Amino acid sequence: MLTKGKHPMSTRAKKLFNQRSDLVEEMLEGYAAAYADIIRLTEGGLIVRRTPKDAGKVGLVIGNGSGHEPAMIGWVGYGLFDVNVPGPVFTAPPPAKLLEGIQAADRGAGVLVCVSHHAGDLMTAEFALAEAHDQGMADVEMVVLYDDVASAPRGREPDRRGTAGLFFVWKMLGAFAETGAPLAACKELAEKVRDNTRTISMALTSCRQPVTGEVMFHIGEDEMEIGMGVHGEAGTGRVPLLSADATIDQMLPLILEDLPFQAGDDVCVLLNNSGSMTLMELSILYRRVQQILDDRHIRVYRAWLGSYATTQEMAGFGLSLCRVDDQLKALYDAPANGAAFKSLGARP
Repeated sequence: MLTKGKHPMSTRAKKLFNQRSDLVEEMLEGYAAAYADIIRLTEGGLIVRRTPKDAGKVGLVIGNGSGHEPAMIGWVGYGLFDVNVPGPVFTAPPPAKLLEGIQAADRGAGVLVCVSHHAGDLMTAEFALAEAHDQGMADVEMVVLYDDVASAPRGREPDRRGTAGLFFVWKMLGAFAETGAPLAACKELAEKVRDNTRTISMALTSCRQPVTGEVMFHIGEDEMEIGMGVHGEAGTGRVPLLSADATIDQMLPLILEDLPFQAGDDVCVLLNNSGSMTLMELSILYRRVQQILDDRHIRVYRAWLGSYATTQEMAGFGLSLCRVDDQLKALYDAPANGAAFKSLGARP
C-alpha cells in the first residue's frame, strides 16, 4: 500500500499490501494463479493439487500458519502434499478447515495428517482427526514431527519443535506415498526420516508481524541468537556476532553430537533461508559445513540451499542434516513437482 507523502507504515517495516485483513487471502489467490498448472485454490481456501493423486494412494495433508512461505503452499504437487490448509499469519488453521482438507485429500486409501510440533498445530490436528473418525473416516492417521535440537535435550525428542528439517520428511514421504504404500507404512516412513533428522537455527535480526506490524523480538546490532524457533521462540541464548565460519563451528557440532552422526554416514544437508539471508551468505556458510563433514568423514549425498520455511524478513538460517540409507536416497531423488520444489528424478 503506497501513498504520496508519509507512508502509513513509515515507523514500521516497509511492506507492499492492500488491506491487512486481506493479506492471506490475496497471497493465496496470487500464488495459485501464478502456478495454476500445479495447484489450485478451493472456495474454502485450501491449496490442492491441480491434478489429484491417483485413486488408491494415501493422501497427505498439512495445516500451518501463513507467513512462512513458500512453506507449505509451495509443497503441494506430485510427489509432495495433496493438500495444504493455510491458517492466519503464524496461527494454525481451525479444526473444521483441517477436516475439510482431510476430506479433500482422501483418494480411498486413507489420509496421513502431518503435524509440525507446535501447540496450536497439534491441538487443531487432534480435534480434526476426532471429528473425521466420528464421521466414519477410519483410515485417518496423524504423525507428529520435530527436529529442533535447541528446544529440548537429547532423550526428550518428542518435546522438540518442528522446524526447517521437516523439509526432508515432506520430500521423502511424498515420494513414498506415490508408490502406493499403505497408510501404516507411510506413517512409519515419516517417523524414520524424522528420527534421522536434526536441525538448529539462528537469527541476526527479527521481523515484523505483517498484520500488526509489531516486531517479534529485539536483538542488538552486535548480537546473534542460536537456537531460535520459527516464530522467534528463544534459543540457547544470545552471543556476540560471529563470523560465518565461527557460526557454523558453534552450530554444527550441536547437531552432529545429538543423533549422533558418525564417520561413514551419508547425509542430506539443508541450509534454509529464514527470510533475508543472501545466497552469497548461505554459500559461504555451506562451505564451512562441507569442510567439517569432510574432516569427520561424513559424506554429503545431496545439499539444498534456499528459502523453504521463512519467517517474513527475518535474517537468519536453519541448518539441518538428515542421515540417509539407500531407501531414503531413492526417495529424495524421486520426481516431485511443487511450485517451490522440483525434482526430475534420480541423478548420477
